[in-house]
Parts: sequence; C-alpha cells; structure tokens
Amino acid sequence: MRGVFLDRESLDPGDLDLSALEATLPEWRMFEATAPQEVPERIAGAAVVITNKVVLDAAAIEGADALRLILVAATGTNNVDLEAARRRGIPVANVRAYGTPSVVEHVFALVLTLMRSLDDYRRAVREGRWAQARQFCLLDFPVRELAGRRMGIVGLGELGRGVARVAEAFGMEVLVAQRPGGAPQPGRLPLERLLPEVDVLSIHCPLTEETRGLIGERELRAMRPDAILVNTARGGIVDEEALARALREGWIGGAAVDVLTREPPREGNPLLAPDIPNLILTPHVAWASRESRQRLVDQMTGILRAFLEAGRVENRVA
Repeated sequence: MRGVFLDRESLDPGDLDLSALEATLPEWRMFEATAPQEVPERIAGAAVVITNKVVLDAAAIEGADALRLILVAATGTNNVDLEAARRRGIPVANVRAYGTPSVVEHVFALVLTLMRSLDDYRRAVREGRWAQARQFCLLDFPVRELAGRRMGIVGLGELGRGVARVAEAFGMEVLVAQRPGGAPQPGRLPLERLLPEVDVLSIHCPLTEETRGLIGERELRAMRPDAILVNTARGGIVDEEALARALREGWIGGAAVDVLTREPPREGNPLLAPDIPNLILTPHVAWASRESRQRLVDQMTGILRAFLEAGRVENRVA
C-alpha cells in the first residue's frame, strides 16, 4: 500500500515529526506542493491520499482506482468533491480541534494590538518620540481595556467557544449570533441585532453559501464607530472592498484579518492597499503554531491507524 501527501509544505516547513505517520504504510510519496494538472498522476496507484488545500475533484477521484481513504489535513473539506467520493465508496476524513489554542491566542493578540494601539506606540518609540516627550510616558494614541466590553461571536463551534472563554476571562460580556441560515436558538441574537451592540466582532463560522459575503457594507455600517472586526475564519465571509472602505471612512474603529478570499493574493486584494488605517493583516497563520501543526499530523496518524487496523473511519465527513 502506498500513501501520497500532496502538499506537505503547506503545514510542515521542516519543523515537525512525521515519523509516526510515515510508519503507517510501507511506502509514502510526500510532495512539497502539487499543481492541479499533476494530481491524477501523483495519486494513481495510491491507497491513501492526504491533501491540505490541493483540490481533489470528481475526475481525480473517479480515476484513482486504488484509492481507499482520503485524509484532509484541515477541518474544512471544500477542496474535495465529497459526492464523488461517496459514489466511489471512498471515505473522507478531516482533522478537528487541533488548532484551538493557536487560533484563540492569535485572535486576542490582534484584538489587544488594536485596542491598545501597540503598533502606533512601537512606531513612536522607534521614531524617537518617547525620548523627546515632556512627560515620562506617551499618551498620543488611545489605550482601551477589554474588561466591561462586549465580544460578538459569529460561529460558536470549537474555535468560537474557545474565544468566548478567554473573552469572559478578560471580563467581557459575550454575545452570540444566530447561525446564518439556521433556525433561531435561545440565547442567540440575529446578526442585525448583535452588530450594533458589540465592541469586538470575531468570526469563526465556515464559508458556505449562507455565509459568503455575510459581512458587507450594510453590516459594517451597523457596527459601532469604534468597534473592531476580527476574521480568522475564511476570507469570503467578509466583503473586502466594503471593509477597506469602512476603515478609510471610519465606519468602524479597526479590523484584523488573517484570511483573504484568494490565498496567496498574487493578483492583489483591496486590503493590501497601503493607505488603509487601523488594519492588521496576517498571512493565514492564526492556526500555525508548531504545536498546532504537530497535533494535526498526530491526529491524521491516529485516523489512518484506526482505518488500517480496524477498518474504522474516525472524523468521517463522507
């Protein structure tokens, strides 16, 4: 039996221990990256295929005669044609809850940086403004506390719950939005009611047809003028043109974004413009602590062992 990892470099730049995963099968072919046209040839004859972001479409799945298991090295499975896998009887499994500490810490690193104007103060010190100050401290930029403020959560899954717990530890009140497209639930607010009430809005829902463009001009205008938007979920959930305009025109107080609609943004993106104020943009690294990535590999190893030794498919999505 042979295994193929189509895009190992997307999660392992060389700092992870893959020895346990490699020991599950007698042969592995691990590729740093795989272009779309290379997929059919590389998965031919493979019993197990691991992909993080490489697309496995219907044609690729139907042409892989030896394929017995697809492992997605992520929670989202939109890069795999699940219906084609079902038709072939090929189980698809994903990994879950591996990155919660990393994502939660990143969210609050972003929030605190904006709330306490840390980038502005670091820049001021480098420019020598502290050395020239008349007082012992600089008070040139606003410094705001989280205690007593309201955190809005869109998507109360594993990550949303993790963020909510830490928000409460900071003394924040947590408000939860109704699931987009879902039935009303007790204790949750429709998004249009939640937006004007929160000081920080943190997005943790998946990208679906219901959530695509969920936060657009109307929603951004409904937020408080000093509110902060944080998106560590998926880029398509937020209208990036509208967000750029909201920050330039002061509809909201700031934003921190870890994800874009297209990644990497080789063709540019409205949020890459240098004149957008109060914006932090990080390159999809909220999940990317070494510990998080090692947990991901270890979880895939456990799923594969259960499949090979007991025929059991853990975390099955199709």
